[in-house]
Amino acid sequence: MNTFLDSDLELLKKKGITVETCFEQLNCFASGFPFLQIEKAAEINDGIMEVDTAHIDHYIQFWNEFLSENKKIVKFVPASGAASRMFKNLFEFLEGESETPTSIFEKKFFSEIEYFAFYEALNSVCFHNERRTIPQLIETGEYKAVVRNLLEEKGLNYQNLPKGLLFFHRYSDETRTPVQEHLAEGAAYAATHAGEVNIHFTVSNEHHRLFEQHVKEQLAILAKRNELRYHVTFSEQKTSTDTLAADADNQPFRDNGKLLFRPGGHGALIENLNDIDADVVFIKNIDNVTTDRLKKPTITYKRLLAGILVQTQKQIFGFLHELDNKEISDAKLEVIKQFCKSRLSIHHPAIDSLNKDVLIGFLRNKLHRPLRVCGMVRNEGEPGGGPYIAINPDGTASPQILESSQIDTSDPEKAELMKKATHFNPVDLVCAVKDYKGKKFDLRKYVDKNTGFISLKSKSGKELKALELPGLWNGAMSDWNTIFVDTPVETFSPVKTVNDLLRPEHQ
Repeated sequence: MNTFLDSDLELLKKKGITVETCFEQLNCFASGFPFLQIEKAAEINDGIMEVDTAHIDHYIQFWNEFLSENKKIVKFVPASGAASRMFKNLFEFLEGESETPTSIFEKKFFSEIEYFAFYEALNSVCFHNERRTIPQLIETGEYKAVVRNLLEEKGLNYQNLPKGLLFFHRYSDETRTPVQEHLAEGAAYAATHAGEVNIHFTVSNEHHRLFEQHVKEQLAILAKRNELRYHVTFSEQKTSTDTLAADADNQPFRDNGKLLFRPGGHGALIENLNDIDADVVFIKNIDNVTTDRLKKPTITYKRLLAGILVQTQKQIFGFLHELDNKEISDAKLEVIKQFCKSRLSIHHPAIDSLNKDVLIGFLRNKLHRPLRVCGMVRNEGEPGGGPYIAINPDGTASPQILESSQIDTSDPEKAELMKKATHFNPVDLVCAVKDYKGKKFDLRKYVDKNTGFISLKSKSGKELKALELPGLWNGAMSDWNTIFVDTPVETFSPVKTVNDLLRPEHQ
């Protein structure tokens, strides 16, 4: 058995991590994580709800009524991601032998460079540092000087900034970052009738101050423009969610004699989400934004998802109150069973054989948990992470968002199910996190710890194993009730590479 040094115990105490947690993590390295058992890929009318256009206003009305009830709504934006991955192709260009663009990506970047929202700022720093404008540098073949001024500290320093603080969109009177777009978007669907907008960003410690400064500059402008009161808060991933790295023998990895810990991935943010005091929480990634010109579908479908959420929650609360009555009728139990099956896509092969008391307990257990409604976009590329109906440890089948790595693709049957997947997960969630008595759920109790990830990394030239906690919308929400809703691709406009900013949704 591993033993920890006094210095190790001191470090663990400082980070808020127990010795038992370290042993659990080392056991995960040794045993690995099991593949999840999937029954099928969710599809329209079989795990994925399709809302007829004529009925959208019906659900939006539910949301508008909910907003008038003085509830607290929070927009939760994971925003700690570094921008460096956006510029992978440009780093390769800088390190390459060619002084001029050769790849399709490089040629597109330079031929359309004036269409980037950061063009004017980049042009200014190029003139300041090189005494020439971007067109002049390109004309003399100094393409790499342009890229260095974009990425390096002497210029815009984009290689060291978070994605949320880069210029994404250009308007006639301003240039906006993703943070600004989320502030504008939140006002459109998450503002209460009292004029309050609550937005929470999870940020890295390194960039926390920059985010606060940027938001402070924007709030006075936005509040006046929208006649709203913004309440913007920030949190950082907790050090207690860092995970212990292991060596090839599944022993604690040490760097210069010191235990090495790594961030636990976005699944660690379940702790941050759990700290949010709210009735309803919207979750959307920092880079999934579009311009005002194209925001209408996003706003409409966000309201739709929220309307489905609060209507479903109202039904669940009513059923739970009825289940508290020991005299509940068999007919009412049948109605609740059908609701679980048709609205929540939960079914158990032996449910019809349960006696009344056991059935009441089963239904109460299934309904008394956090609820999320997830937008799902039709898959226009390769199948992968997305909506499935999975088998749970208790034998029930229910909707789950799975990554492809959680599915045993060496099994021909499972591989075939993946090929049939019609939708993927754009991370578009609306969550209800209070129970029918108004008490907040402890979200940490609904995590499936068997759904983490192990990856190979290196440190100081030595290979190590890294452990990622169950993903925020995957295993960290495994035991939530889940509804998948078909949403249009117009609601999904992520930015994975810098050239994505040239797409119509970002112009």
